[in-house]
Amino acid sequence: MVQFSYKGFDGAGKPISGTVESVDRRDAVAQLAQMDYFATDLVETSGSAATVAEGAIPRFLGRVELKWPSIGSGRISGKDLLAVTSQLSTALRAGLAVLDAIEIIGAQQNKTSVKELLGALADAVRAGESLSEAMAKRPRVFSRLYISMVRVGETGGILDETMTQLARLLDRDEKISTNMKNASAYPIFVLGIGFISVIIVITAILPRIINTISGGVAVLPLPTRMLMGMSDFLIRFGWLVAVAAAGGVYWLTRWKRSPEGRFRWDVFKLKIPVLGPVLRTIAVGRFARTLGALTKSGITILSALGVVRDTLGNEQLGREIDEVAAKVKTGEALAEPLGRSGLFPPLLVQIVSVGEQTGKLDELLLNAADTFDEAADAAVTRFMAIFPAVLILLLALIIGFIIAATLLPIVVMELGGVGL
Repeated sequence: MVQFSYKGFDGAGKPISGTVESVDRRDAVAQLAQMDYFATDLVETSGSAATVAEGAIPRFLGRVELKWPSIGSGRISGKDLLAVTSQLSTALRAGLAVLDAIEIIGAQQNKTSVKELLGALADAVRAGESLSEAMAKRPRVFSRLYISMVRVGETGGILDETMTQLARLLDRDEKISTNMKNASAYPIFVLGIGFISVIIVITAILPRIINTISGGVAVLPLPTRMLMGMSDFLIRFGWLVAVAAAGGVYWLTRWKRSPEGRFRWDVFKLKIPVLGPVLRTIAVGRFARTLGALTKSGITILSALGVVRDTLGNEQLGREIDEVAAKVKTGEALAEPLGRSGLFPPLLVQIVSVGEQTGKLDELLLNAADTFDEAADAAVTRFMAIFPAVLILLLALIIGFIIAATLLPIVVMELGGVGL
């Protein structure tokens, strides 16, 4: 162990000094970061000759730590990747070398999977690989967009800037994902509870009520007979319905994974009322922000379109981008095939056209992305307001039918009728 003497500031900005023992300088910096210390001087007081590390690590890095519970610790989520990307961006802008930044950030992690990922990246970089090459070997964690921007940053010597752009992109994607999950959580809960309630009423409660009525099924009103028929079917063949439903879900999942199935499913999603416009608006905002970030990083339009294609989240839009790229390759301007597609709003087409004419395509796209993102947020808000109301109305109609079918025989008996 080597002893180091340090001077600096703590998380509250108060001057500090002391000593720390570690195996090397890098580990000493990591220990100080974990204690939320900002070291301005780090002097080795034992072992080899004394050396000084100026501005070892920004105080911010010592305070941003990933602290998730052990549940799901084997999976790297979008939030994990966003946190790591933000920390790397901060470290690189502070002047740390790539390897030092990865090792220091890795030492702060509490989540096993993230710690192992950063350790593997550090080993690869230490062995002579570039960061983008190491990331390319882990496609389940790092997307094509992520790897492409890191590669451009390494080539142009602007890795700190590209990591900052990536952090913004990931932050926006995570916000959209969270909004969509929040929008769908309540409707799914209501639909699930309503479905279970209807099954219980039809199979358990309704038969007991109807059995108390004399005269048999033939004298019951038509809505009641329909409901009783459904009840008998579910009681006898409920297991078959469950097996068929499970098989249908399995087949649908496999079909959506096929190229043609995914395309047809995405076409269908864009045509769904309320939901379709939301998905389209989100995709347009992602297109503008991603293409702007890529072109600003120095990636050519054709290469950028190839990366953007896989970030839209919709195969129909992705295939349209393929056709746009083919037209651009033949010499057309980007705005012309975008406008002919009919899938992108006129505002985006006009912005692209002006950007190509002025040579400020990246700047205009990034500025426009904020506008499209605001539109996406508004669309998600409308979806959250309308979709639950539609589900509740549908459930009210179903439950109302069940109540009416249950009460009709009693009302008919009270009035002295003999059925419908």
